[in-house]
Amino acid sequence: MRELRDVEGLHPRDLTQRQRLLLLFVAGLVLIVLFYTIVYNWGMRVLEDRPQSLFRSLNTVVETMTTTGYGADSPWTTPAMNTLMVTIQLSGVVIGFITLRVLVIPLFERTPLNLDDRLTTKDDHVVIAEYQRDTGILLDELEKLDTDYVLIESDEEAAKRLSDDGYQAINGDPEERADLERATIERASLLITDAGDKTASIVLTALEGNEDLRVVSFTGSTRHEAALRKIGVDRNVAPHALIGQSLAKKSMTPAVAGERSDEIEIREILVRRDSPHHGVRVRDSPIVNHPNLTLVAGWFGGELRLPPSPDDKLTPNTVLVIAGPESELDEIMNEVAGVRSRRIEAPSKTIVAGFGEGGTAAAEAFPEDLSVTTIDNSEGCAPDIVGDVTEPETLRKAGIDDASALIVTVDTDSTALLTVAVARSISSDIEVLVRVTEGEKTKAAFSAGADYVLSIQQVSARLVASEVHGERVVDPTSQIRLVWADVAQFAGESLADARRNTDRGWAPIGVSRDDSILTDERTTIRANDEVLIAGSDAAIQEFERTVDAS
Repeated sequence: MRELRDVEGLHPRDLTQRQRLLLLFVAGLVLIVLFYTIVYNWGMRVLEDRPQSLFRSLNTVVETMTTTGYGADSPWTTPAMNTLMVTIQLSGVVIGFITLRVLVIPLFERTPLNLDDRLTTKDDHVVIAEYQRDTGILLDELEKLDTDYVLIESDEEAAKRLSDDGYQAINGDPEERADLERATIERASLLITDAGDKTASIVLTALEGNEDLRVVSFTGSTRHEAALRKIGVDRNVAPHALIGQSLAKKSMTPAVAGERSDEIEIREILVRRDSPHHGVRVRDSPIVNHPNLTLVAGWFGGELRLPPSPDDKLTPNTVLVIAGPESELDEIMNEVAGVRSRRIEAPSKTIVAGFGEGGTAAAEAFPEDLSVTTIDNSEGCAPDIVGDVTEPETLRKAGIDDASALIVTVDTDSTALLTVAVARSISSDIEVLVRVTEGEKTKAAFSAGADYVLSIQQVSARLVASEVHGERVVDPTSQIRLVWADVAQFAGESLADARRNTDRGWAPIGVSRDDSILTDERTTIRANDEVLIAGSDAAIQEFERTVDAS
């Protein structure tokens, strides 16, 4: 369940439709009672010649509306006062029925009759028309970015479950114009659709309601990209192919793929299984001898720690994310024994296990002079070797003993995990890069022996985040963001002092001054400096809301 927003600073647009209805009902009831009280008090004084206090008139009005009695004021002699009392009685009965329907009955129901009642006011938001890659992960990403959204889910039980968990979800058919209008498609800025064959119908219907809508479509293949673009899709994303290409690049180049900010480069360094630095704490690693370098993050057993604690220990398959000048990054990767840079040592031969959409994209991403052997259990996709990738004989036939990298892009996570384990039992030197479907299988893949793992669910959610806040996201296959900030409160501190707090989830990498970037941790930050901050989405959002805003 997502975290509830703080009550402090609550905005009216944060209220759901049901909450707004309740507030209007209560406000209207108070106004009616006050109106009747004033009129009744005037009538008793002018018409009945029996003046009394407003409090007694209020008591009589409440007694009459709730049909509990009339106290000592009855009977009334004038026709006008009797007509007023009849009106108060009838309105009391009507209000009683409304109260029963609006307040009492919903209290004894597990969910509201209409999930739309839970939606907050939307404007310039994201509409998600179906989503087949773990909706919770995607919605969590959007909430980390504080992005308004509405999910249209055709499965009623799934929609109720998501709504009960606090997500902005409704049950409906996104092919129907009326259901899109329930999600206020006319005021949305972005449509995300992941509906397979229904994609074209959904996009065309949505664009009828909002011709300025930006559309991102998730598909299983790139074959329909031209057709979808013709009907109005701005970006067509095939996660399997994207991850296949990414794994191929990561087997040849630094894993952050040359992300740069002026003179600062970010790279990943993989700690190999045979590294002598296993068990060494971060504070005692060779990185501390390079004051120009910043340890931005690290994957320890598949878990991202940003930034790592000085007491974290390097383990097999630890991936360190380091920022700094390119020359010094090359230097540390050359001098640290047991730490392999994929920039320095390119693979001589690669095996691609699973030759579907992802495997094909991976194979095509390699240069022509690199030897690539593909394996699949189906002859239809024309792999180099037809066979079961979980069998040692198949991997040996593909040349695993001589290969430097194995990319696993098979259909199921269970097959992927077994393939990794079998490959690792044959070769301890080969670098294994894996695609999994479920994010929770990432740790299992590392435990099985993988060196690098990408999850379709997580990468797809990151792609949505990059579409919503593209200028903030470094890489859709990464979890790291970079922002420049004017942080006057750091003035007088050194970069080392500003980096010391590892609990906040973000770290200053460098300082921009006089058209140059200073990364030496001994650099003293000045009041007019710009500081480059790296962190996770949540940490950067918190930084912008608190530190940068102040």
